[in-house]
Amino acid sequence: MSTHGSRTARRPASAFLAMAGRRRPPLVLLLPATAAALLALLPLGYLGVRALEHGWEYAWDLVTEARTLELLGRSLALTAIVVTGCLVLGVSLAWLVVRTSLPGRSAWAVLATLPLAVPSYVAAFTWISAAPSLAGLPGAAITLTCACFPYVFLPVAAALRGIDPAQEEAAHSLGSGSLRTFWRVTAPQLRPAAAGGSILVALYVLSDFGSVSITRYDTFTRAIHSSYQASFDRTPAAVLGCVLVAMTVLLVLAENRTRGRAGHARTGRGNARPPARLRLGRWTVPALAWVGAVAAATVAFPLATLGYWLTIGNSADWNPERLWSATLSTVTVAAAGAAVTTLLALPVGVLSARHKGRAARLLEQSVYAGHAVPGITVGLALVFFSVRYAYPLYQEMPLLIAAYVVLFLPVAVASARAAVLQSPPVLEEVARSLGRSPLRVLREITVPLAAPGIGAGAALTFVVIMKELPATLLLRPTGTDTLATRLWTETGAGAFAGAAPYAAAIVLLAAIPSYLLGRRS
Repeated sequence: MSTHGSRTARRPASAFLAMAGRRRPPLVLLLPATAAALLALLPLGYLGVRALEHGWEYAWDLVTEARTLELLGRSLALTAIVVTGCLVLGVSLAWLVVRTSLPGRSAWAVLATLPLAVPSYVAAFTWISAAPSLAGLPGAAITLTCACFPYVFLPVAAALRGIDPAQEEAAHSLGSGSLRTFWRVTAPQLRPAAAGGSILVALYVLSDFGSVSITRYDTFTRAIHSSYQASFDRTPAAVLGCVLVAMTVLLVLAENRTRGRAGHARTGRGNARPPARLRLGRWTVPALAWVGAVAAATVAFPLATLGYWLTIGNSADWNPERLWSATLSTVTVAAAGAAVTTLLALPVGVLSARHKGRAARLLEQSVYAGHAVPGITVGLALVFFSVRYAYPLYQEMPLLIAAYVVLFLPVAVASARAAVLQSPPVLEEVARSLGRSPLRVLREITVPLAAPGIGAGAALTFVVIMKELPATLLLRPTGTDTLATRLWTETGAGAFAGAAPYAAAIVLLAAIPSYLLGRRS
């Protein structure tokens, strides 16, 4: 009886959704969505134009010169080391937490996700302030691995929970040992999740600016910023930005190709049983030592170092007024950026959820272009554009907000799209049949129903904007400092005690919405 009822409830919704998908998108959605897409594509297009300003030969000479190739090698070496480290940490912790009898599994799972609340440049500050000899490749590799391994841990842990244990039991019944079963049955099913997490890590490393600057390891992002600051000829910086964009696009295409070929599904009916947990026995103590060491390095050590500099460091370096001003500026720009980004993301998310035409797909794909562009590159492109065509906006708040929109529009679009998809389309169709205009339907039906999900997306956007560093460094209004830029300035001068309050404030501000989002999920 209940099954029949659920079917009859789904059929009208599917019919209304199909009807909505065939309808031409209303202008009240199409116009702002087009504006958002054009804004997202502007930095990419203008960066290419600026890079070719002196001709193809000049740009090619810059691409093939020894310094560029050296930066390419250093960036790829750092990426390879960090991805390998994240795979080792993420997969091992996920397996111990999900598949074994490790004591305190839930607590270790929470500790494994907490590094996401600590910006990588804050992690770099704690490591370099405690051990200056780590400057260079070791420091950059350690801090980025500690900051990024949750990107592998989370999807791999989810994949381990979803694997049907019947396949592993069948392998055992055919005489396969535990290790052989893991490599032949379990590992292939983990590959898509591990590959997805690895590509996120690789993109993060290529786009990272704060931690490589604090650890003084030259990669493309640091070289772009140095070239922009040191030379009147900005074409070399634009060319390096284009090379960096090309590297990120190649990584995204490689990940899409890998994901398209992967596929594992159950062949039986019904729900999969939860997997049986492996008893660790005499391996319990070594396993606890391993997860404890990871938690100590990634969570306890950064917090303890911040506490040390806050209590033991030279308190004369503290400036409460400057700290309050930076905190206020951070909250202001993050709130404004999150509000504008969410407003522009809403029409794109509604179009993507309710209309299946080519225009809706093209607009959604366009706004995701900013997701593949590092913050330093977006900031550089907007500097070039404003100096040439919109000088009154140079180093003014609207240009900084525009950079945040380009960088984080995908975050808000994904949340809005998911929230709209979860709301029933039948109510919107009924409102239209009663003569309501598209704008009234959006204001009175769609937005109220999807409001919780849209609000969660806005909170997430607020968090990521608050931690953003490279675009803020290039575009912030004159005389305005955020917590991130103050931290970068203090660490650049070696004033670790002076940097500690800004780092602690960033972690505290990021932890509040992160905790609320975690409780909601």
